[in-house]
Amino acid sequence: MPELPEVETTRRGLEPHLQGRRIHGVILRRPDLRWPIPAEVETQLPGQRIAAIRRRAKYLLLDTAAGSALLHLGMSGSLRVLPGDTPVRTHDHVDLSLEDGRVLRFNDPRRFGCLLWQPVGETHELLRDLGPEPLDGDFDGDYLFARSRGRSASIKTFLMDQRIVVGVGNIYAAESLFMAGINPLREAGKVSLARYQRLADAVKQILGYAIVRGGTTLRDFISPDGAPGYFEQELLVYGREGQTCKQCGRDLRYAAIGQRATVWCGHCQR
Repeated sequence: MPELPEVETTRRGLEPHLQGRRIHGVILRRPDLRWPIPAEVETQLPGQRIAAIRRRAKYLLLDTAAGSALLHLGMSGSLRVLPGDTPVRTHDHVDLSLEDGRVLRFNDPRRFGCLLWQPVGETHELLRDLGPEPLDGDFDGDYLFARSRGRSASIKTFLMDQRIVVGVGNIYAAESLFMAGINPLREAGKVSLARYQRLADAVKQILGYAIVRGGTTLRDFISPDGAPGYFEQELLVYGREGQTCKQCGRDLRYAAIGQRATVWCGHCQR
């Protein structure tokens, strides 16, 4: 599933092609993706100019004066800006045609993504209870420490809770905990302020680096084929069960935490 850096890479790749463009029309080749596509997408978007393309957690929002189209890529979705006469492929479910003759095309083979509607002045229910963005100034060690008091859940489960902080999925939780030297099984409420400060710094550093890598390895958001230009992952623990720690050379450990595969170093992470 695309994580926060991949979604941010998508946003940055699409922004110069979409911002300021007027939407000419909407083509829905099916009435639903993960959920039914609201009628407002067809009735409100045509004729509107895209004022901004934003990201909130792993959602993208196309802001217009009438409201915002809310998109999620799900597990397999992708967005491309293409010439209007580009042949439609299997799983090309939605086109937003633009005033310059191109289309924003949403392809989603598994249909776990979504296209929803957020009226002006409202916050969609999927976004209402989300925590702060991990790269914003209000996310820091003090915040994590305060929110963790009295919590017996593992620190990895705590860090992946979208009500605590958004966008820190399994990959980035594992890598951030390794960088901060924290055992992912440790109870969140028993981690010190100093260690939470290191963890918050690690989250910011790893996500920021992944976004930069996404930008430098960006392939093509205006081509009809090829995989999205996501960053080349340089992972130290995630997905490396059965291997040795790149830092100390000892065997990595493995467990399922909250039904998610977790790999860590018992020596480097305490």
